[in-house]
Amino acid sequence: MTKKIRETPMLDELENGPWPSFVTGLKRLATDETKPHADMMKDLLGQLEHSYETRKGFWKGGTVGVYGYGGGVIPRFSEVAEDYPDSKEFHTLRIQPPAGMHYDTATLRKMCDIWEKHGSGLIALHGQSGDIMFQGVSSENVQPAFDELNENGFDMGGAGPALRTSMSCVGHARCEQSCYDEVRAHRMIINDLIDEMHRPALPYKFKFKFSGCPNDCVNAIHRADMAVIGTWADEIQIDQDEVKLYLEDVGRKYFTESVQMNCPTNAITLNDDDTMEIDDNSCVRCMHCINVMNKALSPGKDRGVTICLGGKRSLKIGDLMGSVIIPFMRLDKDEDFDRLLELAQDTVDFFAENALEHERIGETIDRIGLVNYLEAVGLDIDPNMIAHPRTNSYVRTDGWDEEAAKWHARKGDAASEAAE
Repeated sequence: MTKKIRETPMLDELENGPWPSFVTGLKRLATDETKPHADMMKDLLGQLEHSYETRKGFWKGGTVGVYGYGGGVIPRFSEVAEDYPDSKEFHTLRIQPPAGMHYDTATLRKMCDIWEKHGSGLIALHGQSGDIMFQGVSSENVQPAFDELNENGFDMGGAGPALRTSMSCVGHARCEQSCYDEVRAHRMIINDLIDEMHRPALPYKFKFKFSGCPNDCVNAIHRADMAVIGTWADEIQIDQDEVKLYLEDVGRKYFTESVQMNCPTNAITLNDDDTMEIDDNSCVRCMHCINVMNKALSPGKDRGVTICLGGKRSLKIGDLMGSVIIPFMRLDKDEDFDRLLELAQDTVDFFAENALEHERIGETIDRIGLVNYLEAVGLDIDPNMIAHPRTNSYVRTDGWDEEAAKWHARKGDAASEAAE
């Protein structure tokens, strides 16, 4: 006898309005009697309705895994299994996506076939750490599902107190704003540190994210413990002919209101002859003018990355944006990527040795000070390493001359290397 779908009046309300609803998707899976997961999804809808009625969640954790891995599966056991027996186990497999999230349709169809065979058919592309979230599978089907995904070239992602699956934007494959090879940086670091992902041994989670430009399409600066964000060190490239075509199309008034007045540092000047100037010393790389005038403007030619540390959402001390630890670093030679990998390794080691349990690295640095981290990984102090503007106008100047001499010496060495 076919199991009936339960009445879900509260969930039904979520299908009203102009936007697509996840409830519609769950119902579609529950009513497809040709698939083995239909009864599981019917009881899932019933338990979800029950949670809405009681304002309580009824999922508890446990221990579920696959051979050879210490993490990657999120266990979900129902506390109301007697009322909803077909969804008593609803585990999630976290699977690593390809860097840059490039798929072909054959791969996506194969994933769907595997999950309909072993799980609920419910897939989320992607979780906050970038994983492909295969949601809803019984304990006995966890291993067979992973085995088939693994045979098709996919590996388990991170879960628990471990290195998490990384994210990188589509980057230089399709985006003209890209300032470095995001996919190479992503795969290099994750492949080298993969043991930290598969066998959790860190105080808490650690995330890398790679954005090709300051638009930061993977939300690295406020969602990654280490954010590698593309930028440039020279002047924004201006095509004056395209500027004039843009002005002919939209007019000077629109340019003033939509481009010039939205520059946060007032760095843009429009001349009488319809040419445009940018004070690059004042530019903060917000990308607004480039995004609006993408034919006329583009990032500079001297491209690289800014590296930030400590971004996260609320935990012990609230939300944190990443703090700059390397203002500019070129990433166009093998030795540059080696340096980036070494920094990533040293940072994870520092986190493992110094963080308290259930503490992100941003909170560790807030507790012990940024200087201690910089000394541990061998980075020089830089004036760009600020958390917020000064609140005390009185400053001791002891030793400033010596520090200024060191700073100019480092800048001179960097300029010499660039010239070579």
